[in-house]
Amino acid sequence: MPHSVSISVFGAGSWGTALAAVLARHGIDTQLWGRDANAIAAMREQRRNARYLPDIELPATLQYTDSLAQAAARPLWLIVTPSHAFRELLEEPAMRAAEPAGVAWATKGFEPGSGRFLHEVAASLLAAGTPLAVVTGPSFAREVALGLPTAVTVHSDTQAFADQIAQCLHGPSFRAYTGSDMVGAELGGAMKNVLAVATGVADGMQLGLNARAGLITRGLNEMLRVCVAIGGKPETIMGLAGVGDLVLTCTGDLSRNRRLGLALGRGVDLRQAVREIGQVVESVQTVNEVMRIAQRHGIELPISEQVQRVLAEEITPQEGLKCLLAREQKPEYPAYLFR
Repeated sequence: MPHSVSISVFGAGSWGTALAAVLARHGIDTQLWGRDANAIAAMREQRRNARYLPDIELPATLQYTDSLAQAAARPLWLIVTPSHAFRELLEEPAMRAAEPAGVAWATKGFEPGSGRFLHEVAASLLAAGTPLAVVTGPSFAREVALGLPTAVTVHSDTQAFADQIAQCLHGPSFRAYTGSDMVGAELGGAMKNVLAVATGVADGMQLGLNARAGLITRGLNEMLRVCVAIGGKPETIMGLAGVGDLVLTCTGDLSRNRRLGLALGRGVDLRQAVREIGQVVESVQTVNEVMRIAQRHGIELPISEQVQRVLAEEITPQEGLKCLLAREQKPEYPAYLFR
């Protein structure tokens, strides 16, 4: 257990708080950073995140700060902000001036607008040679904060850094595996949010368990096709970063993206549904980036395409379902996927 490690977790939402709690419980010198000085002061005093995890007591050893310079001074960073804030954080003067020994993130999604993977964004902003890693997998923040059994995977081009981050996270109820396929791991973590909307819509429309299983499986097929096209490894999508996260997000009602689909399937207006969820719903932006990748590589993604059209309010969920059911019969998998 690397007790001598010192790490800052950036982002005091539910997921950032949960991961900071895991690290602190494992004896890691951990500091949680958030922009809201009042919220950070309250967390320090109450040992609770009153907004996101109000009924869960946080470790006494967990430290808190609203000073970006203080947080950036630590050698290891774990970024847990929404994807749209990822670049903004790394471009902060205090972050640009720091020289971290390694940067990991548990953020899922693409950079809005450019569609770049977050490892590409990080590499463009950090000093050349800075080790990078992505932490991903099936992990609801609340269950992690409660100490319930969870498994994630840490992917990096630098094996020693993947091992270091995984060792920090690994503990009695939190298993951390490692891998070297950053692009495949990031794709799985982003794309599962889009497919969770589709399964949520189907469940909101009360289409049954057969329909849910069919959508999850065909959604996995879409993830595999994109992964292979962009140079990722199919086995990454068949692991925690892909099918693991996909199943959790498509079936668990703690998923914001599934809840969005459920609301849309029941006839709730998109803006009202997002407002009621009250937190960032990544799929609204992510689906556009997924479809840009698909168009670039000439890949058909029928489920993702209909999700995009529904979220753009071009069609109703019922019309999207009709389009899917009208597709022609074909082989289950393209021949090239498993050569």
